[in-house]
Parts: sequence; C-alpha cells; structure tokens
Amino acid sequence: MKYARLTKEQFDELHAEFASFLATQAIDKAEWDALKINKPEVAEQELDVFSDLIWEGVLSRAEFLEHFSKNHIFLFQCFETHVQSIVLKSLVAETDFLSKEGLQWLSDNMFTENIGMKVGKKVFTEERNASIFELIQQGAFLSDGQLFTQINTIIES
Repeated sequence: MKYARLTKEQFDELHAEFASFLATQAIDKAEWDALKINKPEVAEQELDVFSDLIWEGVLSRAEFLEHFSKNHIFLFQCFETHVQSIVLKSLVAETDFLSKEGLQWLSDNMFTENIGMKVGKKVFTEERNASIFELIQQGAFLSDGQLFTQINTIIES
C-alpha cells in the first residue's frame, strides 16, 4: 500500500465509488460478501488498492494545504515540482491559533512585531503526491487556499 487505508467513515462516504471499483474487477455484492468471509486477505487487498486509487486522485488535485498549531500556522501551495510555504508564528506565547479568539488576534496583529513570518520554497525530493501525503500525515489538511492567497498577495505587493 502506497498511502493509508481509508477509514470506515471514508469508505461509507465512497460506497457507490467502491461498488463501481469492485464492478471493474468483476466482483458483485455476493462475491464481495463471500470474499470477506472466505478470503479476507484478498478483500483486504481490494480495500488497500481502492484506498490508494482514491488517495492518488485527491493528492493529484491538491493545490493548497494548511496546518494550524497553538502558535504556528503553516500554509502551503503545491506545484508540480515544488511547494511554496508561508509560516506564521505568534511571538506572544498566550496566543492560540486553534481558537476563534486566536484567529481574530491574528487578523488584528497580522503585520505587526507580534507575528513572525517566513516564506519558503522546497523542491520535492520524492514523488509529489508522496510529499503532499506526508504533510497530511503530519496534520495538514486540504484547503481552498484563500488564506495563503490573501497573505501572499500582500507579501508580493
């Protein structure tokens, strides 16, 4: 398995897609039920292959990621060969970017001495999708890129 198996909730959400996937393998519901009982290792392999297909599609389309922690916000824009990053750090220890108040504080203090900001670029040293998956494993999530774009526009002006 290249990535990670989808959760039960994710499989539930993708029930129709999974049924279509099984159909392309010439496996109908009765055969799937029999596989789960008689050859659980084969059923597990099918779950893993489907999970990797879904992850591959999601990661291929991924453009923006965000990762919030108490005192840091990591914003990423993913390109074909590299990732651009903006890292915001609160220089005030009490700030908590995981709270609504912390995000309001960020808005009020964005370009002051209370916020440290670094921009960077990292060329992918391994395959693009594997690199993006690693960021997700570390806590990043896919986003619409609005925050990255707003801050980047101000930085570049």
